[in-house]
Amino acid sequence: MEPVLQINNLRKVIGKKTIIHDLSLDVFAGEVFGFLGPNGAGKTTTIRMIVGLMGITSGEVLINGISIKKDFAKAIQHVGAIVENPEMYKFLTGYQNLLHYARMGKGVTKERIDEVVQLVGLEKRIHDKVKTYSLGMRQRLGLAQALLHKPSLLILDEPTNGLDPAGIREIRDYLRKLAKQEGLAIIVSSHLLSEMEMMCDRFAIIQHGRLVSIESVRELSKLSYKVLLNVEPVEQAVRVIKRICSEAAIQVTDQGTEVAIKYDEIPILNAALVSEGVKVYGIQTVTKSLEERFLEMTGGNEIA
Repeated sequence: MEPVLQINNLRKVIGKKTIIHDLSLDVFAGEVFGFLGPNGAGKTTTIRMIVGLMGITSGEVLINGISIKKDFAKAIQHVGAIVENPEMYKFLTGYQNLLHYARMGKGVTKERIDEVVQLVGLEKRIHDKVKTYSLGMRQRLGLAQALLHKPSLLILDEPTNGLDPAGIREIRDYLRKLAKQEGLAIIVSSHLLSEMEMMCDRFAIIQHGRLVSIESVRELSKLSYKVLLNVEPVEQAVRVIKRICSEAAIQVTDQGTEVAIKYDEIPILNAALVSEGVKVYGIQTVTKSLEERFLEMTGGNEIA
């Protein structure tokens, strides 16, 4: 399958400093792809080059096979984006803003405007002036504007910024729905690992402008956890563990019984131990969490 977005050896140099170092990756239709990295890692710089807001020093960006450098107007027709905060005319209503942006494109009907308004959940406030909107509502309006022309690539820089938990979930569910049902390729930039795990199919970890790794969320969810069990009697517990998790690595130490199992097997094992009369005084995860792994890979709180 041909990628919607192809980034080949992308580099950005400002003065004597290289901001982005030979970045290469592909994004396909139907997937939510994350740019994950600490603040200052180069996520927004990369996005700005993709959408033409910043010049490319070297390398190539192709959208539906069309080069941003060689035919920008044709390539950018396939892109919808919110870079940093969505900017709207605050003295106009939400609907008037969408109508204004619709006139800039071709073939955007009033029916399409009504459709995107409903999709982002702004029906009750769309005719209010934008100056009365909360940050979360402006995010929704920006998302509606980005979708007006039915792009094949949607790029969102921190899309859940300023949203309450209900709004974050709605946006997350909606983006996944767009990707799967509409075949849209979506790029989401964030530094929140928990959101990426729930929202994305794959994500690229970026640090100091370099691609550290591209990870599949599905594969990460299969990683084994090492848990420390405080149980009695130990011998009986070990027999239960071997029966329930036949491939689990077991080690009895002075601190307790260590078992390497998958995350979703932990409650199953706990229930089996209790049903067999084993006393479970505690279950503690001793393997580094995904968040800790990410912080280790990107240098913790270090600023890029």
